[in-house]
Amino acid sequence: MTTETKIRAALKTNRQEHLLQFYEELSEDRKTTFLDQLRTIDFDQVNHLFEAAQESLNGQGTKLDNKMKPVPADKFEAEESTRSDLLASYRKTGLEEISKGHVAVLLMAGGQGTRLGVSYPKGMYSVGLPSGKTLFQIQAERIRKLISLAKQQTGVSGKITWYIMTSGPTNATTEQFLRKNDYFGLNSKDVVLFQQGLLPCFDFEGKIFLEEKDSVALAPDGNGGIYRALKESGVLDDMKSRGVKHVHAHSVDNILVKVADPVFIGYCVKKQADCGAKVVKKSGPNEAVGVVCQVDGKFQVVEYSEITESTANLKAKDGSLMFNSGNICNHFFSTNFLIKIADTFESQLKLHVAKKKIPHISSSGDKIKPTTPNGIKIEKFVFDVFEFTNNFVTWEVPRYSEFSALKNADNADNSAVDCPSTSRRDLLRLHKRYIEEAGGTVNCEEVEISPLLSYAGENLEIRVKGKVFDEKTVIFSDEELLILNNNNNFDETVYSNGKTH
Repeated sequence: MTTETKIRAALKTNRQEHLLQFYEELSEDRKTTFLDQLRTIDFDQVNHLFEAAQESLNGQGTKLDNKMKPVPADKFEAEESTRSDLLASYRKTGLEEISKGHVAVLLMAGGQGTRLGVSYPKGMYSVGLPSGKTLFQIQAERIRKLISLAKQQTGVSGKITWYIMTSGPTNATTEQFLRKNDYFGLNSKDVVLFQQGLLPCFDFEGKIFLEEKDSVALAPDGNGGIYRALKESGVLDDMKSRGVKHVHAHSVDNILVKVADPVFIGYCVKKQADCGAKVVKKSGPNEAVGVVCQVDGKFQVVEYSEITESTANLKAKDGSLMFNSGNICNHFFSTNFLIKIADTFESQLKLHVAKKKIPHISSSGDKIKPTTPNGIKIEKFVFDVFEFTNNFVTWEVPRYSEFSALKNADNADNSAVDCPSTSRRDLLRLHKRYIEEAGGTVNCEEVEISPLLSYAGENLEIRVKGKVFDEKTVIFSDEELLILNNNNNFDETVYSNGKTH
């Protein structure tokens, strides 16, 4: 039986025969390419996905108020109320695990910068810092600094493997960018790219759309597709072979993210957690952010749309919001837990369905660009594995030091939120705070600290104590200064030692 015959039979069984309606018009090369794409799709499985998606759509709008409880006290700690000696203990444990090579970073970087107004991967974006560094560079340099801090503490030179989940549209561009920049000083063998999966787009009757006469309309399967992608790409096997035990997973678009945060990792390790979530206090009851809580006794992220306003406004005894643990897509996983999810529970993850305007080829062969939603895209979310944990913990961190999302483009009247301007502002405010805590004075808006000099404000006194910073400044590491000098790339407009008091 030929490939074409097998595919025609599968399409007929699953009522998707229309996908080949223009097949005879195609050249032989295009026929081959199209059959190769169709062969990768399990049509029986995707039909079941559509049926499950319909059930999910029918259930949307159901409120969860009566099923919700806050995170229990024994599963919650907050950085700001934790004793300094305990914080130091968590940090020590995290750095020890890094020095042993037990820690990896799992970066979710499949998104394009469409909402930012650019056509390249979001990790390549620069928010306009004095240094001009991109999100990828900032995060890579934080990893390098952590490896150095772990060696300082333990005397052992460990490593952190950087796993980067891309998507079909971003993979090649991301790989080229990292290679061109020499992986920002990381060992290329410790930077592993893999792609998230794709799912067909459906009309409301369950028919799969054609994007062109010779290709199916596909969309990324959401950050929850990471579990299947980890297994199918061989990344889980790679983690096992490297001896990785703990994984810090986060999205690329948080400029303040403490990559492989040793305090968070140490906390989760000491609590013997298989899964953990970093959270921030909600800015108010109406902030449209999911909250980590329990639903019917299982941990879950409940979206703002899934609760009533009265529940969103409920107060605890201390006057804070009862449901206050805002989810920021920042998670700890044990490697064993990731393996368990991929092997056993991935197929049970909830489906999240969005009605979308999906461009497609009509039955008459015309390209249609709809002005109203005409179909659905199906996604899975990374946090929907919480219900399968045996030991789940949460760690609350200050928003000012750990969370500033980059979602939207700046606009003319500066009213945009989660945009380049707010990301840049929040990082520079944090750096100003670090400098002032170390005995320096900042009298301007643009003083930036290189991640290679300081990961989280440590060891700055020797460079800033007693100094006044009045102009745009990047406080580089000694290594960076040497390279800049040797390359005659020393720009006095973005570097200053500061003035002595």
